Amino acid sequence: MNYRIAVIKGDGIGPEIVTEAMGVIEAVGEKFGHTFQFVDVLLGGCATDAVGKSYPDGTAEKCKSCDAVLLGAVGGPKWGPDKPAEQRPETALLAIRKDLGLYANLRHATLRPALVDYSPLKRETAEKGIDIMMVRELIGGIYFGKRDRYETPDRGVECTDLMAYSEMEIERIGRRAFELARLRKKKLASVDKANVLETSRLWRSVMHRIAADYPDVELTDVLVDNCAMQLVRDPSQFDVIVTENMFGDILSDEASMVTGSLGMLPSASIGSEAPGLYEPIHGSAPDIAGQDKANPIATILSVAMMFKYSFQLPKEAAAIEAAVDKALADGWRTADIAKPGETAIGCKKMGEIICGNI
Repeated sequence: MNYRIAVIKGDGIGPEIVTEAMGVIEAVGEKFGHTFQFVDVLLGGCATDAVGKSYPDGTAEKCKSCDAVLLGAVGGPKWGPDKPAEQRPETALLAIRKDLGLYANLRHATLRPALVDYSPLKRETAEKGIDIMMVRELIGGIYFGKRDRYETPDRGVECTDLMAYSEMEIERIGRRAFELARLRKKKLASVDKANVLETSRLWRSVMHRIAADYPDVELTDVLVDNCAMQLVRDPSQFDVIVTENMFGDILSDEASMVTGSLGMLPSASIGSEAPGLYEPIHGSAPDIAGQDKANPIATILSVAMMFKYSFQLPKEAAAIEAAVDKALADGWRTADIAKPGETAIGCKKMGEIICGNI
């Protein structure tokens, strides 16, 4: 098979980690007989520097012409909140998600077997295992709601950000989560703030309604503050978690840290028709950019998700995950997951080792 992959290397450590991920893709191609065409796409702060805006014209069309999108990382203080919206990398990230209709963000928070001692949790808690699929609604809620800034007569400047959700949006992400739960342990935790927010009350009612179509899946309602606490107390109790955009943003980062490092977690953003977008959940880390210190594993595991969800090639995905686990079991560590006294290797070396394992 031949696949076209849109490649957005982005900012900071993005080019370094994407280069190693591309090497893994090519190694899989050699092993399993696939070929890949990489299409370079400009987006983020580097696009602002090159053409004056972070989301150049035609970006979505280039991505739609491909079978999947691989994204490194975007952003950095150079293009901070003082810049006009069209020059900020985060604006481009929200825009590409919306234009591609990527309503579901899947973040697989798993504690790799060789890294049990690297989790900040007590060993007896970590040893229970962490394998959580976070399903985050990605193109609705407060991040995409109407914004306003205005003067008040007695309180100075006041701002509003509108959180809005429709039944359609909730049902769409809910059904995606139920389907994923069916493929795993048939347990789904729906996270909301129904004791306070009207959007959450709608969220809960829709989730309960569609649950009738999935009688084999156990649905549990969890308030967002309780979920945050339980992820630290005993994350092994969760299998699939579904929630709205902002809650998912925060909780998925928390889930990643209990597994040991932000540098280890992949993500997939998928819709109904457009190509999926695959990226690590960490940022661009401009402080270590160009120093060969980045951890490419999250990006490489994102490629495994690409093979699984966009290409429907589970054997290839499993081969990537096994190659990562072997590298870790053999004691190889980048700086972010190295304990004091352990020798850390660079981004390029880790990529080479994983390719060799494939």
